[in-house]
Amino acid sequence: MEWIVDPSIWAGLVTLVVIELVLGIDNLVFIAILAEKLPPAQRDRARVTGLILAMLMRLLLLASISWLVTLTRPLFHLGELAFSARDLIMLFGGLFLLFKATVELNERLEGKDSESHTQRRGARFWPVVAQIVVLDAVFSLDSVITAVGMVDHLPVMMAAVIIAICLMLLASKALTRFVNNHPTIVILCLSFLLMIGFSLVADGFGYHIPKGYLYAAIGFSVMIESLNQLAIFNRRRFLSADQSLRQRTAEAVLRLLNGKKEEAELDAQTASLIADHSQQDEIFEPQERLMIERVLNLNRRTVSSIMTSRHDVEHIKLGDPEEQTRALLDKNQHTRVVITGEGDEILGVVHVIDLLQQSLKGEPLNLEALIRQPLIFPETLPLLAALEQFRNGRTHFAFVVDEFGSVEGVVTLSDVMETIAGNLPNEIEEIDARHDIQKNPDGTWTANGHMPLEDLIQYVPLPLDEKRNYHTIAGLLMELLQHIPVSGEAVQVGDFLLRTLQVESHRVQKVQIVPLEDDEEMDYEV
Repeated sequence: MEWIVDPSIWAGLVTLVVIELVLGIDNLVFIAILAEKLPPAQRDRARVTGLILAMLMRLLLLASISWLVTLTRPLFHLGELAFSARDLIMLFGGLFLLFKATVELNERLEGKDSESHTQRRGARFWPVVAQIVVLDAVFSLDSVITAVGMVDHLPVMMAAVIIAICLMLLASKALTRFVNNHPTIVILCLSFLLMIGFSLVADGFGYHIPKGYLYAAIGFSVMIESLNQLAIFNRRRFLSADQSLRQRTAEAVLRLLNGKKEEAELDAQTASLIADHSQQDEIFEPQERLMIERVLNLNRRTVSSIMTSRHDVEHIKLGDPEEQTRALLDKNQHTRVVITGEGDEILGVVHVIDLLQQSLKGEPLNLEALIRQPLIFPETLPLLAALEQFRNGRTHFAFVVDEFGSVEGVVTLSDVMETIAGNLPNEIEEIDARHDIQKNPDGTWTANGHMPLEDLIQYVPLPLDEKRNYHTIAGLLMELLQHIPVSGEAVQVGDFLLRTLQVESHRVQKVQIVPLEDDEEMDYEV
């Protein structure tokens, strides 16, 4: 063990650690690019898994040095070229790297690298890990052969590998975040991988390209990109000196929403307007962001998604005795009363102010004389069009009818405004179904079965079908079960379990929403 106190051994260890780090940068960059394709909660796990696999593979290769030496022996000859096992590994590894880097570049340049909302969580984790393992094998072989050629002591080689991997684990998250936050860096790294893949293919055919040439080209490109990033930083600093981040963000949003296709994307000026890495606070308050999101989605919702169902509308039958009518009017807390005929067909509405004027004039109660016809909306009418009709019709009340002309419910201007601003206070103690949801101490939710799905996803991120023909939680349950749910019946939707709690007269009143545990969603940190 006298070699432990030998200064040359320690010098070799430090040198070997540095070389291992340099040789491992290629692997680390590729892991960062592949990990970005996973859901955010799994990226750290893939990064850590890839580097640990690289360390284990290199330690196993070092432990079998006698077998490793045989990899350099020629297996067959093709003309004047002799191919060993190492040459074949380098050749196929280089071809795989060329193929993968080309595919990634194509996706980036064609704009196909955005996250898909329909992608199932964890569905691509193991294919990504498999690709990392293949590249680990190629890069590990090159790294281990370099270590064997520099140091004679196996413990020193293993110590250098472990130290280098640990240092890469510590720096990998910051490097991954930096690479993924700068699209030009990603393109540059993929170009490096193309160059490295080409050098591996050349090495497999026996034409060794000195690594100094590769690193010189990479260093020059990094220097140019550093100047580019410095120019972007100075531009942001100049803009931030004149305007606050909130002002710049508002200006950028207005540029995006001006309706002009040529300015619809984030150009350099717009990106610089809203970029400010020195400020970590949120640009808008949570309530502001929620309101902006509701406004932007306003025209995607129809009046049928916010209407009050006909079954929940209080009404007065025209032929009822006057005593019963007066009792219903006395309990009424709305500004308008729906009037129905003998066959329960809806005739119109009566304004409470008209009833007051009739009473002040000393006239007998006559509802039929006061009936007004409100606006009529088809159930597929978008909310923006409904808002415009409310404005032109100078009224706040409308009936919603289906394709057969049957009244399905009523909608008011307040319903539209609540879609933007959230629940508005009123004197009625009843809770609107759109806001009837509570979070329980155990992490579950209890919601009204008539709650619209567009409002539900503000609390619970359920995956929804854009082409669905239902609007409420009850409609979702009936669509999935194909029958009227019964109490205690449950169905899984995405990562949540929907359990029916209360059903009255074939109507789902209460539903419990239970988040399902997913072990693969654990966030691995280093």
